[in-house]
Amino acid sequence: MVKLSVVVPFFNVQTYALDTLRSLRANAREDFEFLLVDDCSTDGTTELLERAGREIPGAVLIRHERNEGLATARNTGLDAARGEYLAFLDGDDWLAPGFYDRLVADMDGLGCDFLRTDHVRAAGRTRSVRRSPVGRRTEVLRPRDAILPADRTTSVDYPYAWAGMYHRRLLERGLLHFTPGLRTAEDRPWIWKLHREADSFAAVSTLGIFYRRGVSTSLTQIGDIRQLDFIRAFDQVIDETTNDRDADRLLPKAVRTYCALISHHISSVERFEPAVAKQLRAMSAAALRRMPQDVLGEALTSMDERRAAVLRKLRRRRAGAGANSAARSTGVEAAA
Repeated sequence: MVKLSVVVPFFNVQTYALDTLRSLRANAREDFEFLLVDDCSTDGTTELLERAGREIPGAVLIRHERNEGLATARNTGLDAARGEYLAFLDGDDWLAPGFYDRLVADMDGLGCDFLRTDHVRAAGRTRSVRRSPVGRRTEVLRPRDAILPADRTTSVDYPYAWAGMYHRRLLERGLLHFTPGLRTAEDRPWIWKLHREADSFAAVSTLGIFYRRGVSTSLTQIGDIRQLDFIRAFDQVIDETTNDRDADRLLPKAVRTYCALISHHISSVERFEPAVAKQLRAMSAAALRRMPQDVLGEALTSMDERRAAVLRKLRRRRAGAGANSAARSTGVEAAA
């Protein structure tokens, strides 16, 4: 019986994949499987994965015939997974030796639907620990209760799929798959759905995931059209939360977080290509007008004046060709 399935998508990460693969070898166990999903790499990543498939115990190589993005690559791995527990790792990150063994022990002991764990942020030679924003540790909690309060950082603001472990029953309930085609922010609707619909979770202080920042091929470093998928991702969060039984309580958090993301991207608009920057402004304005206006008004009132002023000005922006063009490019409805 497979105890743990780890889904690891790779795309053109030849420079970093060896670190990732070595760390998987240092976590191997006879009842673990590592699903290495090659998302149609065009550098030397494929050759590294072929060798890993032969040399790493439990490694299974799966190939995409065309590049489909991180969300779809993770779904491919989930569809092939056989484990009682599931975990994710990105192809440019790595693990401490024996980390998964310790996390499996945590899952066995707590018996909950999923775990959230801290991680180490690696930026060049600098290391810093990032804590899951859940104060009560090794205690089984109700996921829905960890969404609020609206004005503080909560568990849904820590969306990293790889920062945890998940019981197979969540996969069988349809709670672990990602929205196909999202090229960025794919973790956002995923973490919200998980916290709205799962029955139990716990945060643990088991540390051993190293998250590599500053990778030149990462979408967080590239200001192209794919970055605008955060709008489609958070439109999904708003739509699904609107239909939730606790919509009145949860929507202020969803709207406030959406506003914060828009403000973040607008504040760094210079990193985008000029045409994409224009689309970002137009699509963000349309998104603000789509939000529940009473909830949006309360969110803007509670934000600092600088950000609120930027968002109010953006909301008054007239919809134009930029919004329509961006909607066609990303599949986002740009209705007022």
